[in-house]
Amino acid sequence: MNKEQIRQVVMKNIRDVLFDLDLQEIPIDASLKDLGANSMDRADIVAHCLEDLQLEMPLVELRTAGNIDGLVNLLYQKIQCRASRPGTAAKG
Repeated sequence: MNKEQIRQVVMKNIRDVLFDLDLQEIPIDASLKDLGANSMDRADIVAHCLEDLQLEMPLVELRTAGNIDGLVNLLYQKIQCRASRPGTAAKG
């Protein structure tokens, strides 16, 4: 799975949780908080992304993301780590 595919998953989940946003207006460098997401919204968005990407990791590991692009990069890194482990198949 490449970064663009991950970005699409993240944007889909932002749209699902913050349904009143127009995705055309969401800059990749915006934070979820900047978009009006409260702590529960942010947790829901991240949890749905992890589920969609079939990843398991503590939500606290993603706090360093800072913005949407950072979240995409962290998720991408996690997928790459999973794919490089022996006995695991890359998905996507």
